[in-house]
Amino acid sequence: MMYALLRRVLFLLDAEKAHNLGLTGLSFLHACGLSSLLAEARVEDPATVMGLDFPNRVGLAAGLDKNGAHIDALAALGFGHIEVGTATPRPQPGNPRPRIFRLPRAQAVINRMGFNNSGVDALVANVKDSDLARKKGKNGVVVGVNIGKNAGTPLEKAAEDYLFCLERVYGVAHYVALNISSPNTQNLRELQKEAALDNLLRQLKAAQARLADQHGRYVPLALKIAPDMEDADINGIADAARRHGMDAVIATNTTIARAGVEKLAHGNETGGLSGAPLFRPSTTALGKLAHALQNEIPLIGAGGILKGEDARAKMAAGASLVQLFTGFVYRGPKLIREAAAAVQTAKRPDS
Repeated sequence: MMYALLRRVLFLLDAEKAHNLGLTGLSFLHACGLSSLLAEARVEDPATVMGLDFPNRVGLAAGLDKNGAHIDALAALGFGHIEVGTATPRPQPGNPRPRIFRLPRAQAVINRMGFNNSGVDALVANVKDSDLARKKGKNGVVVGVNIGKNAGTPLEKAAEDYLFCLERVYGVAHYVALNISSPNTQNLRELQKEAALDNLLRQLKAAQARLADQHGRYVPLALKIAPDMEDADINGIADAARRHGMDAVIATNTTIARAGVEKLAHGNETGGLSGAPLFRPSTTALGKLAHALQNEIPLIGAGGILKGEDARAKMAAGASLVQLFTGFVYRGPKLIREAAAAVQTAKRPDS
């Protein structure tokens, strides 16, 4: 009830201002010990995925907390993992405003943020300041760090940006997600193509092995992919992930398709579409990837989860974990608990 009232107020504001104000408010409530006003106790459903112990299978997708400044407040709402970022080597402002558009009738959002962030070093400092980032296992929330390239970095030098970020975040992340699928950085999705992907993963896996020796611990690497791919592309992603020994694949990022929202206000804005219209294409891509991989690599299902049944469907399609973002914006902490309860009894590829 309280979140419904807060959302009504926040939705009167510009979407990006509401986003920032909402995060600030969550951190204020947490600092005052009042997170329970918004969320009930976390659903306990321990799971081991990527060699990490998660308190439950529902996480927050990257993009909400871009600089890792609100980890503790978000974790207090009942998530089993928090993925922060996307972080880039250098700070960048992102694309011009306005760049977030709500489509309430479709329970959707279009964004073209463009990896706006304070840079990877600022994110690392914030993660180090977080209490929960230093914990993992059944009593703590897993913290993933999502990394990408700067908009001004030529595509042929993209690997350098990912390697730079991996070096910086390795010591504070429980896992690292490679974002090669945002539609809001020009040509970024070209990195999903066979030769570019092979080159990127080869370099990052070599760096991971070196960093594991250096730090005395293995930090898994997850690959985040787009939903807008043909079957041959999905099979190519699966082959590359298998060949390079990726630890997980996140399916999926936002879509550039506009089916079902074209006639709505803001429906034809450029950027990535998330929320309810993304559920079907992202779940279809997840299922095809699961079929191609045959449980060899864990999958994280993201895209369009607005209710518990949606989270259960992701698990049925082959996910071991699920992530929320736009659904959380529309429904608040209630969705976290609902989704976590729904997947407790779902069929799991790792069970």
